[in-house]
Amino acid sequence: MNDTLTLAIWPQDRTNRILRNVILAVTGSIALTISAKISIPFYPVPMTMQTLVVLLIGMAYGWKLGGATILLYLAEGALGLPVFSGTPEKGIGIAYMMGGTGGYLMGFVIAASVAGYLASLGWDRNPLKTILAMLTGNIVIYVMGLLWLGALFGWDKPILDWGLKPFLFGDLVKIAIAAALLPACWRWVERSRGR
Repeated sequence: MNDTLTLAIWPQDRTNRILRNVILAVTGSIALTISAKISIPFYPVPMTMQTLVVLLIGMAYGWKLGGATILLYLAEGALGLPVFSGTPEKGIGIAYMMGGTGGYLMGFVIAASVAGYLASLGWDRNPLKTILAMLTGNIVIYVMGLLWLGALFGWDKPILDWGLKPFLFGDLVKIAIAAALLPACWRWVERSRGR
């Protein structure tokens, strides 16, 4: 297993491990909240950067801390904090989470953990492998989200038109951003270590 990006930048030891992880988890949940609130005009629907941040957290933090950070974010939302896209206008808390986005939100946890595991195998150091890791994470999010939509609204509805097709192009752009960003961060880390 390889170091995660955050371990390479901010190593942990016995004395700082808990504080470090708390700071990273809180920072990650804040980044997720901000990414959910930013709406970028895009085709065919406006794009948030939320899935990009979910998967970057997973890959940068690793599967355990990445998954825990997403769980913290979901707990904040469940408690009624307006951390999700469209909140508080579209509702808050558990009621919002049980709506159409519920499956995607739960998919975030699994996707961050999967992406974090792939990063621990070194997939975040190479653009092609980063693309594959991000695609894998996006597939997890879509599968969870579409299963939830189908169960919630019925499989006779145009589930793919609602929960998949409008977001594909935007997700490809976010994957390209990650494929450029993560390997570049690793090159910077390696240069700063003098390798």
